[in-house]
Amino acid sequence: MATISTPPPAFKPFVPAEESRPELTVRAIVIGALFGILFGAVTVYVGLKAGLTVAASIPISVLSISILRVLGRASILENNIVQTTGNAGQSIASGVIFTLPALIFLGFDLEYARIFALALFGGWIGVLFMIPLRRQLIVEEHGTLLYPEGTACADVLIAGERGGSFASRIFLGMGLGSLYTLFQNENLFRLWPGTPTYDFDMGPQHLLKGGSIRADATSEYLGVGYIIGPRVAGIMLAGGVFSWLVLMPAIYFFGSHLTGPLYPGTVPIHDMSPSDLWRTYIRPMGAGAVAAAGCLTLLRTLPTIASALMGSLKAKKSAGAEVKARTSRDLPNSFVYGGSVLLVLIMWAFLYFKPVPGAQVGLWANLAAALLIVVFGFLFVTVSARIVGIVGSSASPVSGMTIATLMATAAIFLVQGWTAPAFGALAITVGGVVCIAASNAGDTAQDLKTGYIIGATPWKTQLAVMIGVVVSTFVIGITLSAMNKAFESFRPMATPMAVTLSSLPEGLQDKGTFPRPHISVVDPKNSGAKQEINDATRYELINAIGSAQLEDGKYLLNRDTGKLEIQWVQGIGSEKVAAPQGRLMATVINGILSRKLPWSLVLLGVALVLAVELLGVRSLTLAVGAYLSIATTLAIFVGSMVRWMADAAIAKARARDRAIRMQLAAEALAAAPEGAVVAVLTEDELLRGEVRLTDAEQAELTGNEPLTDLDNEEISPGSLFASGLIAAGGITGLIGVAVAAMESFSEERGGHWQLWRFSHGNPLDHDPVAIVMFGLLAFSLYYFARKPLDTK
Repeated sequence: MATISTPPPAFKPFVPAEESRPELTVRAIVIGALFGILFGAVTVYVGLKAGLTVAASIPISVLSISILRVLGRASILENNIVQTTGNAGQSIASGVIFTLPALIFLGFDLEYARIFALALFGGWIGVLFMIPLRRQLIVEEHGTLLYPEGTACADVLIAGERGGSFASRIFLGMGLGSLYTLFQNENLFRLWPGTPTYDFDMGPQHLLKGGSIRADATSEYLGVGYIIGPRVAGIMLAGGVFSWLVLMPAIYFFGSHLTGPLYPGTVPIHDMSPSDLWRTYIRPMGAGAVAAAGCLTLLRTLPTIASALMGSLKAKKSAGAEVKARTSRDLPNSFVYGGSVLLVLIMWAFLYFKPVPGAQVGLWANLAAALLIVVFGFLFVTVSARIVGIVGSSASPVSGMTIATLMATAAIFLVQGWTAPAFGALAITVGGVVCIAASNAGDTAQDLKTGYIIGATPWKTQLAVMIGVVVSTFVIGITLSAMNKAFESFRPMATPMAVTLSSLPEGLQDKGTFPRPHISVVDPKNSGAKQEINDATRYELINAIGSAQLEDGKYLLNRDTGKLEIQWVQGIGSEKVAAPQGRLMATVINGILSRKLPWSLVLLGVALVLAVELLGVRSLTLAVGAYLSIATTLAIFVGSMVRWMADAAIAKARARDRAIRMQLAAEALAAAPEGAVVAVLTEDELLRGEVRLTDAEQAELTGNEPLTDLDNEEISPGSLFASGLIAAGGITGLIGVAVAAMESFSEERGGHWQLWRFSHGNPLDHDPVAIVMFGLLAFSLYYFARKPLDTK
């Protein structure tokens, strides 16, 4: 394949290289940093719950255009700095939530300092290693690598520079979404149920018992579904239907007669709720499916990866002097190489002086781990930066690259005999940094493509990304910890288990005295009956990893009775916050190091993926859907159906407009005298909508029904409104998380502060009301998706 050595000669940036405009200004950095904090937190919130993320560059660009226009003397280059700085928060958060929640599944706490450090290291590696690749990937292959998100963002910025107001549609979505979430969210006022649910148990034969249909009727899921579209959402829902309406009823049908628990369950199947069945049997199967699909995706992209690596490593043999134009200046090589060496030293110091508890290794082993991060980081930064230019950031196989890193790292640990759970956490440290670096490198490449099209200064863009990484990293760890705490619960064990503290069974670890004096124990099987325990320090905290008697997690041992009585269910990993990628990473690590996985269930997931691949369907999306709760996939599918209906309505309107314009062109041409030179409306002009009809002409031709302007939209009004819904659900949901955390904090200290909420059983506290309200929100999305933007 021939390599394009120079950019197409016809290409000219929107802002010429010789022209200087305000760019890396204080206000651009401050506004971008605020957006980075906001969208970083929202990405963590939505990503942990839905298992996928949505690019933030276009919403940030639209909001930036509006804000800077109000502040005066707005510059397209400033708007680019705002979106670049803010988008760093989203890309870092994506890498974090894919990997670091695995620490919880491996039995470790989410330490803020560790999350902050790993996110910072990975983010900076992604930027530093992308800098020397910019000229090859962005400039010399401008006609080959399209970078779809970066090009779309450039179109938005150019459209905003030329005039038009788009932010009102996002703000409208945020307003309606926030109002809806305020009354829907269970941590806020909860006027109606947040998750309408129907558990099947029909007739004397208990038909479909064990299955359930439910929907987390949130504004963010509605927006996500609209953006990803019906095909992807439909495949995800198919996975959910298979798990919740086929497998779970089958498990109950065949297992309800067993008198004892079936591994890896710890209670008999006939005593399990649908949520218990999902947590015990579906999650391991789903993790196996996601792992197999990720590996297949990686294998499928190996030729592209090899091509990407060879193309990017090819030396540039430019004989002329270095170009000094403003649009060609990167951060200097000394900064890149010096920063890379400094990062290796900092990572070594972090691993050596703040090791994972129980995974202390020597000086040289830590140095090797730091070098391993750099080697894998450079490899997958190079691959990610090129692949996103072909398929876009959303389709980039970052999870597959991370799995490859984890498998290689875990294999090295296995050879060294480092098989304790703590070494699994150390492997996640290596894989987490690489995943964050690859994720940020892909988005950095998109930002540099945007800058190349509009005529930005590369070194300023690169510096803005690094600033965005630092700022957004502060809030990501806080959001992770807050969500883990807000969604946690304490549940009584169905059958307390007697153990001897001095000789715990294999797989159980004593973590010392439980640190909280007060907890609330809720029994979901007894109508949510709550027991307040004010002397919780009498319990010993026990961690279970790879136990034959208990599912992985944390338990409280009553020192007076010598029994495990309470299960401490972490918020991350619960049905509300499934974190599927984190569970996958923990499954890969645990499978290699401990070799104690429920392999029957894992292999069922692998077989499901093979069957789906044989049908010609890409299996990764279905595997994620099979892992997630159907409450998530069904709500997302509703949003995708709104997209399908809106697109159909818009296509119908366009066909009507085309027919009318063709009719008008034919009439105008027919009325022109033969041989006369007259100014007539050509068919081409009418079809392109370059000529506006008068109100009288529209009324005559369409019966007072206006012609649409959607043929000329550079930005989808529905996508902007959906982005507002996502932001509203994330922001208001985070407020709910903060409220729940404050209530928990108050309880721990013996207080009783609670936010006032509508009581359970109020007149609107019924599932049909929740369905109707969600339907009204969906209708608002449909309505505004069909309504053209005001470009005046």
